[in-house]
Amino acid sequence: MEDTFKNALDRALEMTARSLRSVSIEAGVSYEKLKNLKQGKAQTTGVDDAMKVAAAFGVTLEDFYAGRLGDQASTIPVVGQVGAGAEVDLFDAYAKGDGHYRVQCPPQLKPSGTVAVEVVGDSMAPVYLPGSVLFYSRTTIGVPTEAIGRICVCEDDDGRAWVKQLRTGRDEGTFTLISMNPGHDHRHGVRLAWAAPVRFSLPPEFVRKID
Repeated sequence: MEDTFKNALDRALEMTARSLRSVSIEAGVSYEKLKNLKQGKAQTTGVDDAMKVAAAFGVTLEDFYAGRLGDQASTIPVVGQVGAGAEVDLFDAYAKGDGHYRVQCPPQLKPSGTVAVEVVGDSMAPVYLPGSVLFYSRTTIGVPTEAIGRICVCEDDDGRAWVKQLRTGRDEGTFTLISMNPGHDHRHGVRLAWAAPVRFSLPPEFVRKID
């Protein structure tokens, strides 16, 4: 286990230029344990820890051991589109880790658990322009408290996806979706399946698609 894990970790760090300490923090595995294993010292790690490290790189344990990281460990899948004025059906029927295309993971984020969507329409301009890519993580079911007042990617009960600022609606269980562009109306009384705050965005001129 020690040699296999050490070799896999060496390859992963070499391919992605991520520090051992960063991997330790993201994976929730002791830095001293990872350092000792990487240095070939006589300590062992369990499969659970190895799975946590693989997840930090956004790949399966089998891919991690085989060194099949490639762009998967440093890119984010764009799983669909969100409407900013346009009515868009969310399309995220991809296998986990897949998407319509991929983009480079911003250094401010970690790939594990992060997905992205592309903006259609201009109701959120000038904050988000058409073609912008928004990054988010869905860590809870429904609409978390911290989403209120923030710009979020969200899906309504009809399966349409939006990027809007969320406010609590007049009726219980409803929300108001706020547009940033003064030329667009807000949406009132909307019931949402889920919402996730936008964590980072790329303007269209900085989006580099990776097939």
